[in-house]
Amino acid sequence: MISQRPLLLLTSVSFTAFSLSGYAQTVPPIEAGKQTLIRTGTAEGTGGLVASAHRRATEAGLEMLELGGNAFDATVAVAATLTVVEPMNSNIFGGYGTLIIYASEQEEVLYLDNNGRFPVSANSDVFRQTDSRDVMHSARAVSTPGNLHGFEAMWQTHGSLPWATLWEPAAFHADEGVAVTAALARAITANWERFPDRARQIYGAGGEPFTEGDWLGQHELAASMRQVAEQGSEALYGGSIGEAIIEEIERGNGFLTMADLTAHQPEWFSPISINYREHQLITAGAPSNSFAALVTAGIMSRYHNTALGSNTIVYLHRLAEAAKHGFWTRLRYAGSPENNPPPFEILLSEDYWQQQVDQLDPARASTFQPPGRTLQEGADTTHFVVADRWGNVVSATITLGQAFGSTVFVEESGIWLNNSMAFSTYQPKGNPMDAMPGTRKHSSKTPMLIMKDGRPWVAIGTPGGHTIPQTVAQLSINLIDFDMNLQTAVDTDRIAFAEPNVLLVEEGLQETVSNQLNSLGHQVRSTTQIGLVHALQIEYDNNGDPIRFIGAADRRGVGVALGLDVAVGR
Repeated sequence: MISQRPLLLLTSVSFTAFSLSGYAQTVPPIEAGKQTLIRTGTAEGTGGLVASAHRRATEAGLEMLELGGNAFDATVAVAATLTVVEPMNSNIFGGYGTLIIYASEQEEVLYLDNNGRFPVSANSDVFRQTDSRDVMHSARAVSTPGNLHGFEAMWQTHGSLPWATLWEPAAFHADEGVAVTAALARAITANWERFPDRARQIYGAGGEPFTEGDWLGQHELAASMRQVAEQGSEALYGGSIGEAIIEEIERGNGFLTMADLTAHQPEWFSPISINYREHQLITAGAPSNSFAALVTAGIMSRYHNTALGSNTIVYLHRLAEAAKHGFWTRLRYAGSPENNPPPFEILLSEDYWQQQVDQLDPARASTFQPPGRTLQEGADTTHFVVADRWGNVVSATITLGQAFGSTVFVEESGIWLNNSMAFSTYQPKGNPMDAMPGTRKHSSKTPMLIMKDGRPWVAIGTPGGHTIPQTVAQLSINLIDFDMNLQTAVDTDRIAFAEPNVLLVEEGLQETVSNQLNSLGHQVRSTTQIGLVHALQIEYDNNGDPIRFIGAADRRGVGVALGLDVAVGR
């Protein structure tokens, strides 16, 4: 438990130097050495809630709420701390992401696109070469990182605590160290041969990669966090951190330049939505492929799912076919909206959904006919959710692309850089999903808010690459049609369609169901895990004020949900 402690809170929301040394007083002591991380699933609170993939990140967000900060303050603290505790999955400096936020004062849902843009000098010809796999893990795969600029813009508009305060937990843990989780250990080992020497010194010992429970300190990263706490995002988008990044890119003959960094601007857009029963599903528009989740859910809304029952053979067959079509729409309309704007007025219409239902064969799986495109995708991503006592909500999905991104490591800053250019479609040259210089990049990230009576009811999201929209759609159906509580909805076994014509089925589903799906023509493949969801739910009083928060961390990981009680503390 983080103890209550006084902080010197600055009244000015400006970039003011702030001491991080006092944060050590707030963290329970853990001796260095072999450690095991324990997962905490369901949580409740009356004053706010945070759920993320790691206890330290969740605690960092809750610390901001305890200090009187709001969900937007807590979001920055969570994202920064995730950079420390699961560095393979995201990076607040070198990564990118997608956020859906609800600002209670304005009663408005907004879509914050932190995905950045392709470098102006990008040349996708290098990805059409026979040895392009190596290019995907190189400086040439790095695009403009958008996370830091976006988080700062959100804080400037909606935050309340001093900027420097938000970096205290992350900087402390980077300096003092954290226990290596099993997932991090696997990622380090899998990428060890690509790591530069300095990264091997940080993420290993004696020439060998760290294993689960080893102690990871990241002092250069801590210094970068202190610099940004004092200087703001300018340190990256034009300052010395940015200069170090560009020097590393130039050594690897990459495309990103200082001009790309200085030209970058956070981008806010209106989200997209559909009505589902008495609820509204809201998520990100283009260039995110989130619309595939709405298409899948929309098709399923034409059925009486409650009568079918959760994960029955009839329900799963229909869900698989709906997800298959949602997958098709992603391939057909993914890409930069400048080149390939999705026809949302068609895709999100009831007439369109009914057309897909009318074509369903209740006794046979359809054969997937791809629209002439494929997508390269990475599943190494993280999702977290935050809500505060005033009803502000953030649903955030952030990433480096693949584990450790490009594996380009900026040694003096301790920063990993993304490989988002690796996830375009390069054949044929010039197709709408090619890496067009200076354009916005597509992604599968699908942070979602489910609204009820005009207020946020549930915030959900997940990592998982191409399975993300399908998982989010299934969660929505579990909650609305099957009236599951939040933790059950998150933990229930899932399916996902994958190319070329495969139906992934989690091992927990009964073997008889898999056999029946095979008999219907689905090419079933068992898998241990689809997605890693973090979610929260809000209950309101008769005046529309939040009175209870419920959080859920997926049983598939070691994530933690923690609630804040405004009366007695946590």
